[in-house]
Amino acid sequence: MYKFIILALALLGIDQGTKALIVSRLNLGDQIEVIPNFLYITSIRNRGAAWGILEDHMSIFYVITTVVVLAIVFAFYKYKKEHFTLHLSLSLILAGAVGNLVDRIRYQEVVDFIQTIWGNYYFPIFNVADMCLSIGVVVLMVYVLFGDKWNKKKSKQRGKYYFE
Repeated sequence: MYKFIILALALLGIDQGTKALIVSRLNLGDQIEVIPNFLYITSIRNRGAAWGILEDHMSIFYVITTVVVLAIVFAFYKYKKEHFTLHLSLSLILAGAVGNLVDRIRYQEVVDFIQTIWGNYYFPIFNVADMCLSIGVVVLMVYVLFGDKWNKKKSKQRGKYYFE
């Protein structure tokens, strides 16, 4: 379980480090082309969630993030013997939630900077924390849908199923 907390802390460090770099080196609206017509570093700020949802409602984000973090800590404790996939998903979600919470506390907005373009579609600009959240939720869904099919064994000590 501790290695997953370390993973979450490492991802949080990467998230906060990249955001600090963006804030210190780029002005708002500056753009750097990384891969022409596909990937750009674009410095923007977001006062809401994805696509600017709930803009300027910081108190909602504080409450939701606090509940999510507490639920993840509880899940780590309660399901400490569960499958790798569950712990991986929780680590990713924890890193993403805390990463954006730190921004909201520090800047009263979230620093976003990764911009992707696919043809004529401009995907909303995001950050490392957003990637962690998105990937973590997908991994959690995979675990919820298929987890009981992976290496299920009956524990003779507790009479419960667990994953190795």
